[in-house]
Amino acid sequence: MLDMLIGLIVLVASTLMFRYAAGTLSLTAPNLVSIVYYYSFLLSSFIGALLIALGMDDYYMIRKLFRPEEYRQIGFAVVCFVMIVFPLSMVVVSRLCGFEARQEFRAYLQKPLSPLAGATGSQVFYAFLALSLLSFAAIAYMIWKTPTIPVFALLTGTDESLAALRVEASRHFAGNVLVRNIFAITLTPLLSFIAYLFAELTHEWRWKLLFICLFVGAVFVNVYDLAKSPIFFYVMMFLLIRIYIGKTRLSAAKLALYGGVGAAVLVGMYIVIQGVQDVATFLSYNKGPIGRMILAQIAPTFLHLNLFGEALPFLYGKSLPSILTGLFDVENVRSARLVMAHVFPERIEDGTGGVLNTLFVAEAYANFGYVGIVIGTLYVGVVTQLLYIGFLRLPKNPLFLSLFVYFSINIPRTLVGGFTDFLFNPTWVLLVALFGGMALWLRVQGDLRAWFATKRRMTDEG
Repeated sequence: MLDMLIGLIVLVASTLMFRYAAGTLSLTAPNLVSIVYYYSFLLSSFIGALLIALGMDDYYMIRKLFRPEEYRQIGFAVVCFVMIVFPLSMVVVSRLCGFEARQEFRAYLQKPLSPLAGATGSQVFYAFLALSLLSFAAIAYMIWKTPTIPVFALLTGTDESLAALRVEASRHFAGNVLVRNIFAITLTPLLSFIAYLFAELTHEWRWKLLFICLFVGAVFVNVYDLAKSPIFFYVMMFLLIRIYIGKTRLSAAKLALYGGVGAAVLVGMYIVIQGVQDVATFLSYNKGPIGRMILAQIAPTFLHLNLFGEALPFLYGKSLPSILTGLFDVENVRSARLVMAHVFPERIEDGTGGVLNTLFVAEAYANFGYVGIVIGTLYVGVVTQLLYIGFLRLPKNPLFLSLFVYFSINIPRTLVGGFTDFLFNPTWVLLVALFGGMALWLRVQGDLRAWFATKRRMTDEG
């Protein structure tokens, strides 16, 4: 009963602070912070943590805990701490930046889509056409270097385990992982959004044709390994794009319809890919897609707290980005992989086990103990709110809007994936440098053209 009371108090306080930081938690007007609240914290972390604390989870991962009663309470306390301190840090950042979330988000929604400053139509198109060709080349390279494409195996029929093929496609990729992850898997969907927005802005057939090609490529890279979530996140990003340019207006009825269709498709994917026989059991709260959402994402946090410092030594920075550990000749190790190998060694041996990703503070704890939890929570909260404020105050052009939507979905995903990606993420750094540099270059070129035109006019008049 005490856990329930504490949970209720934490939930109310956290919700109020998230609403202040976001401007709105309305489901019909989603934004980066509200998606973090609903997806990363409420659904993926808090509900499951409360069930675990109450002993109502009956979940296979939690059965692996030693001293389970003690660590059920420790894990719940950590989640409650994050639920309070994370949005509190966002509120403090908002106050320091003079950020009025409700007014600025509402103004952003009403602001019309604008062209890139200083750029001509042909300049922009050919620049993005070149990037699109690079993206298509990366997709071809990914297909070439992947031992078996799981979606092809599913369509043609195979006797091999689809789960094992998924792990093989990810861990046994024979090419450069950065080329695959950045230029194929990440860049293709992002370019499809940019092309779509330029097509809406200019109504030119060349942008529409480029969008269709990129859309096909984006769907492929999101389903090629039979992962169930990427294609849903891609659809969510596309929906956000349309909401932010006023092409789609959500209502309770539309949300119910989209949610029902999405749930049906997700269950269908699970049944086909995993060969589910007992659908009723599969749809119980601690199994299948429901269990994966509310328990599978948070249970590894309890395992991290349980194992590191007890059965496993603290990593002391070994899971920091490889670009940093490489400077000190230290082998890079992800805590989520170590936990999988320790708790489910049989999955590692048969090739069906990858990593046990979970709430970001678990990896922070695996490296630096409880100090990592405190500092990591404050740091990630500040970074998230600064991104939200920054994008709302940038021009609403196809480039920046696409990046805004990309981070609005990928920040929440990363919060339940790990901590070190917030310290250095090569994909994020490259995307910001690439598109920020492109916008700056086009702006400078436009200013130079205007300056030369003015000088020429003044010379002619003189």
